Amino acid sequence: LQICERLPKMAACADRYSLIRSFRHHTSAHGPADHYMLTGYFPAAGFNSSLSPNNTRPSAGAVVSRMLGGAGAVPAYVALPKMHPSGGSAFLGANHAPFVIEADPSAPNFNVPDLLPPVAVSGDRLGDRRRLLETIDNFQRNGEAAAYAHAGAAGAFRQRAFGLMTSPKAKAAFDIHSEPAKVRDEYGRNTLGQSCLMARRLVEAGVRCVTIDHSNWDPHDENFKVLRETLLPAFDSAMSALFRDLADRGLLDSTIVVASGEFGRPPTVQGADGRDHHPYGFSVWMAGGGIRGGVVHGATDEIGFHAVEDRHYVTDIHATLLHQLGLDPRLMEFPGHKRLEIDFGSPILPILS
Repeated sequence: LQICERLPKMAACADRYSLIRSFRHHTSAHGPADHYMLTGYFPAAGFNSSLSPNNTRPSAGAVVSRMLGGAGAVPAYVALPKMHPSGGSAFLGANHAPFVIEADPSAPNFNVPDLLPPVAVSGDRLGDRRRLLETIDNFQRNGEAAAYAHAGAAGAFRQRAFGLMTSPKAKAAFDIHSEPAKVRDEYGRNTLGQSCLMARRLVEAGVRCVTIDHSNWDPHDENFKVLRETLLPAFDSAMSALFRDLADRGLLDSTIVVASGEFGRPPTVQGADGRDHHPYGFSVWMAGGGIRGGVVHGATDEIGFHAVEDRHYVTDIHATLLHQLGLDPRLMEFPGHKRLEIDFGSPILPILS
């Protein structure tokens, strides 16, 4: 298992993850590829549409929320520092949409807006408002059948918001400022590093699934400079610290970590030292939760262009996640909707312990 010189910390912890080097699919457009990676479903927009598709299928986090539920005060599914357009709950409804932090955990004044009630509102007044809104919801449900669905969705969001604002456990989970400075430094004082640290805190508090949307991995210009100076150092510190931290706290065996783009990059260089989109052979990191460590699986051809050995599709990632969670996608049927597209995937058995 060879890791390049720009990822020395990841090389040092290679015994903790599997690297699958043989993924492929058929679209080089960001929107459909994103949707495929996050939901396991190719959108109706088409394989090569440049348009970002609607969230027509639920993301993996929403599916986990639906099948396993939450754990008390904290949400089942969290997205940070923002929600990806394809990271929603689609037909699974508002109860399984992610709680979106919508803030950069690396900012000095970071806080989670939805955990803070208005400054002028006391705890008693907050309770009064909650009871008033519940009364209005009941009136709508009893008086108008057409308003039921809308009131139910709004009520779900409000219930979650009130619960978070009044829960010491939830507030503590999101309080990244309570982490020792040394730990924050190890993860990296940047958006990705602090998002990974926040993910560890949330998992430890009982959140089922955390999705980190880390963008700018699209170096059509100055690919080598951007990777060397910005992207790879941040990834190296954040991911290696996450693996170490989870392992030290006894959480890695029960927490699956997946790191991937929506496609790879070709071995050829374009324009001003850039690289284009390449869906025909790319790698995905997977660790924890019964994923074997120190394993490389699959291979591309001699120039790194096509996946040729033990090829896999994105549906296999989703099938592996669900398999490790004890869920069978073939049994996931939701009233009024087709079964999930990941029916067609299979667990990647060689990386499982």
